[in-house]
Amino acid sequence: MPELPEMEHYKRMLTKQLQNKRITDVEIGREKSINIPVSEFSLLTGSQTIKSVTRRAKHLLFHLENDVVLILHLMLGGWLFFGTEEQKPDRTIQVKLSFGTHHLFFIGLRLGYLHLYRGIEGAAEELKKLGPEPLSFELTETKFLELSSKRRGSLKTTLVNQGFLSGIGNCYSDEICFHAGLLPKRKFNELAEHENRKLFHSMQYILRDAVDSGGYMENPFYPGDTLTGGYISKCRVYDREGEPCHRCGGEIVKDEISSKKTFYCPACQS
Repeated sequence: MPELPEMEHYKRMLTKQLQNKRITDVEIGREKSINIPVSEFSLLTGSQTIKSVTRRAKHLLFHLENDVVLILHLMLGGWLFFGTEEQKPDRTIQVKLSFGTHHLFFIGLRLGYLHLYRGIEGAAEELKKLGPEPLSFELTETKFLELSSKRRGSLKTTLVNQGFLSGIGNCYSDEICFHAGLLPKRKFNELAEHENRKLFHSMQYILRDAVDSGGYMENPFYPGDTLTGGYISKCRVYDREGEPCHRCGGEIVKDEISSKKTFYCPACQS
């Protein structure tokens, strides 16, 4: 499932490609991917200009000139492609927004969705339960220590809890713990203050590096895109079960913590 870095990467590319561009046509291939009737969705989005694209946690928000906001959550298996009809992947398209000869294809939205809200208030209500953004200037080290002091769960389950912090999932929770040298099964209330501080700075480093590296999405966003997916080769533990640890040479293991697959090095994480 795409996490904060993947969606921030998409936001940057979509802003570059679509800001101030007018939607010339709308096609819905799967009605369950939207939250209102197709005719109403098309009426409210067709011929509208995209004022901006923003991100909240793992969601993207498309702000249209008529104050309509589209919220995208790709969930498991969802991805985006921007190009011509001839360039599109040989996949089923759930939603297509056209911009003249180029189109934004929403692919793999079997669990994901593109929901429409009339005004930012409705969109904000949809996202109100999300915790602070991990890379926000407002989330200082002091604030992080304050928030984590109230937690008793494992690092793994707490980091992926969207009510605690928003946007972190399975991959980056493991990479953050590895960078900090902490076992993901450790409890927040058992960490020494210096370990908690290290976790905060590892979180900031890993997420920023992943954003700048294009995240771990395998599918390119447009023809010739060489940045998307660049973080895959940088993963140190995630999905590397049985491989040697880059830091100490130990063997990466796969475990389950509260039914969530977890990768770590038992030799150099403690």
